[in-house]
Amino acid sequence: MKSVLKVFVLAVLFHGTKLRGQQKVEFGLLSASEQAFTTYAKDTTAHAVYLYEKGENYFEVRGNYVWLIKKYHAKKKILDKQGMDEANITIPYYRSDKSKEIVKDIRALTHNGVVKHSLRKENVFDADVSERWSVKKFTFPDVKEGSILEYSYEIQSPFFFNLTGWKFQEAIPKVYTEYNAKIPGNYRYNRALIGEIALDVNEATIKKDCFSIPSATESADCEVLKYVMKDVPAFKEDESYMLSPSNYRSALEFELSELLRFDGTKERYTKTWKDVDKEFKTDNDIGRQLKKVNFFERNIPVDLISGPGDPLERATRIYQFVKDHYVWNGDYGIFLDNRVKQAFDEHKGNVAEINITLINLLNAAGIDTDMMVLSTRDNGLPKKSHPVMSDFNYLIAKTEIDGTTYLLDATEKQLPFGMLPYRCLNYHGRVMDLEEESYWYDIVPIEPNMKTVRIEMSLDPENSLVSGNFQEITTGYEAFFKRERLASLSEDEYLDKIEDSSNGDIFIKSYEVDSLQSDDRKLVENFFFEMEGLGQNKNLFFNTFLVRFFESNPFMSETRHYPVDFGYLRSYMYYAKIKVPEGYKVKEIPKPINLGLPENSGVMRFNCSESQGQVMVQFSLQLRSTQYTSAGYAYVKEFFENAVTTQNNSYLVLEKE
Repeated sequence: MKSVLKVFVLAVLFHGTKLRGQQKVEFGLLSASEQAFTTYAKDTTAHAVYLYEKGENYFEVRGNYVWLIKKYHAKKKILDKQGMDEANITIPYYRSDKSKEIVKDIRALTHNGVVKHSLRKENVFDADVSERWSVKKFTFPDVKEGSILEYSYEIQSPFFFNLTGWKFQEAIPKVYTEYNAKIPGNYRYNRALIGEIALDVNEATIKKDCFSIPSATESADCEVLKYVMKDVPAFKEDESYMLSPSNYRSALEFELSELLRFDGTKERYTKTWKDVDKEFKTDNDIGRQLKKVNFFERNIPVDLISGPGDPLERATRIYQFVKDHYVWNGDYGIFLDNRVKQAFDEHKGNVAEINITLINLLNAAGIDTDMMVLSTRDNGLPKKSHPVMSDFNYLIAKTEIDGTTYLLDATEKQLPFGMLPYRCLNYHGRVMDLEEESYWYDIVPIEPNMKTVRIEMSLDPENSLVSGNFQEITTGYEAFFKRERLASLSEDEYLDKIEDSSNGDIFIKSYEVDSLQSDDRKLVENFFFEMEGLGQNKNLFFNTFLVRFFESNPFMSETRHYPVDFGYLRSYMYYAKIKVPEGYKVKEIPKPINLGLPENSGVMRFNCSESQGQVMVQFSLQLRSTQYTSAGYAYVKEFFENAVTTQNNSYLVLEKE
């Protein structure tokens, strides 16, 4: 039996250089370097910093029960007033109907030079945050700029699945962070190292006969782990164009896979997709809700599913009906409390209820449609290695008509047929086929997604006025976002925002949507404008960009340890005809620009030319990839900086003859 309990060390999973760790750190004592710490040179913008952090996870028998023990010890330096929020501490703990984790031995000290202020027990509070999670809360006493906050605690857990790993990277930088674990061979966990930052210490060894229980004659070997990172940068969640921080924040993740008991029995926690498929088909909240075809046939207009038209026309008609019938309540919903009949009667539902209605109606019309589960962009990428159903938080319809596959979501009023909301553009989902096995399916955003501006304008120096018209054409997601904006604002509010974002003191005299040229994936708008402030000088300086695509560079950080993710391919086009006023000639035009991103993944071109009393302006920017690696971040940042500079500083100079 003992051979069953041996540990297989997954040394190939992590790569790092072994370094000698810190010596034993005693609670309440500061090292000379900690006492002298005043600024963090590696991040001068930091308001607080972890000087030291250590976690330990191990299993121990207490009172004839096996417990998972989690110990934590940290020291944080408050660098300025903006870092004072770090004095508010929450310690989450899990509870079930029958048991709960126990948070013990909370200690906290505020170090203000040689003076120490201790946390009192009566200042630690409990609060429930969800059905299964509660927190211990406290605030450090007497905190001020320069304080060092030190705290430690222990959690005694009966839930072995709550050995979940370690967060190396958080909202403030860390000088030193260390994680230790001692895991008996009969507790088996899947594990993964997330993020791009390398480990400074990576040690995995075997300790013989380290764990046993009183009733067993055999003992288990243990895997002893030690991982350290030094000078870990803060993870900034407010960066533009990113997927869920959980995809990139440096962390070690554990997931309980299998428990081998000392009596020889075993319990498997990681399921196969076959297991999931079987459960899914009989689940009350999902599987059975997909079999409500008869209900819908009785409660919808007869000609909705059996009326005239080919399959695509009928599918489009059904899709529009569901969008019109429902108001989305803002909830996603997927596995709990989905009640399609009730939602249909109330004309209001969550994502699952609305899209399950769509799936039922399409199947009732003879259009074979399956459910596809996915994870939204802000929820993290689902694991492909094995089923983790909690990774999924969203549900859409997948149908195939005349050889073309369509992914459908009926929650958004402005969303065209065959187009998913931006939140769903997260690379892949799992199609849950009720008849066959489930399978992965790639999410490919629709194309094209363009914003094009065409302008004709005349300059009137005598009245210091510019007048003309411009047409804005948006397609794909650009058109969808524009329609969302139009639906949320009055026309006056919308035009005010257009005027405010323009390059100059522009006034829009009239506006119309060109309904003949527009369709569900294309929006054409016409604007007629005047702009004051041209001037009456001998030399006129005029910015060739009346409309800007980018008011500022969305990429401001010096470095980025995770990809830039735009979600869909994007193109921006600007064409302008500027009539040179009588009595003036062109003295200077902006220089041409031709820039590209590595591997032809993006291009920007700008050119001005003069012909027959007109200045022609052409600008184009194309992103030919949806994602750019962190290694290419500097190129993307510079690329957009050049685009912003071009829009803001491309001046035409006219000279009076």
